[in-house]
Amino acid sequence: MSTRLAGKTALVTGAGSGIGLAVAQRFAAEGARVYFADINAEAAEKAAAATGSELAAALPVDISDEGSVEAAYASVAAGGPLDIVVANAGVQLFGQDAKVGELSLEVWEKTVAVNHRGAFLTLKYAVRALQGRGGSIICTGSPTAVVACGQTFTAYSSSKAGVHGLARVVAADYAREGIRVNTVVPGYTETPLVQTIADDPASRAGLVDSTMLGRAGTAADVEGIMVYLASDESAYATGGLFTVDGGLTAL
Repeated sequence: MSTRLAGKTALVTGAGSGIGLAVAQRFAAEGARVYFADINAEAAEKAAAATGSELAAALPVDISDEGSVEAAYASVAAGGPLDIVVANAGVQLFGQDAKVGELSLEVWEKTVAVNHRGAFLTLKYAVRALQGRGGSIICTGSPTAVVACGQTFTAYSSSKAGVHGLARVVAADYAREGIRVNTVVPGYTETPLVQTIADDPASRAGLVDSTMLGRAGTAADVEGIMVYLASDESAYATGGLFTVDGGLTAL
């Protein structure tokens, strides 16, 4: 394993499972000090401990709550400057999200609170932490914000489109301060977030068949692009949309 992130400090939200877990563990393996941030404190503790690194730490946080986010960043700042933030945490409410005419306000607001407001708060305090030294912010987006592959997931698709727009405007506003902001768009990736799809053979087959590579993605498939965008190798990349979707959005 290389050490492309040696000497850097990263905060990864949603690091207790799925893509966030894989990315945070990879960052640690690449030499970074990593804060495994998650609303599930136990999952965050377990994930950080599993690295076996003294540079990995759990960070309980509710990204939909500004006070919680502000406190989490203050805790990180007490340990030293921050270089990388991955705004990855999110929800997708299977069995509740629906077509717009059938969608409840409660489900809409719950989804937007985590996915869009949570990303906003994560980036709000990220840029404050990075100002004066620069750094990299990476948002986890979704193909549902790019093409019409999220039928019936009105709240989720809309919230992720909001994340894409947020990343672009923050990239534009802070580029001259050395803060880079990019969005990674994973395709159908088999993680606990979408276990409902994996449990439905027909739904899974439909998504797999719609990808050029003809297979589901894994959290490990997303690690490499995240390391690249977190590292100095991507010093000229900002405002970008990087797809890791097996070709789903190219069709």
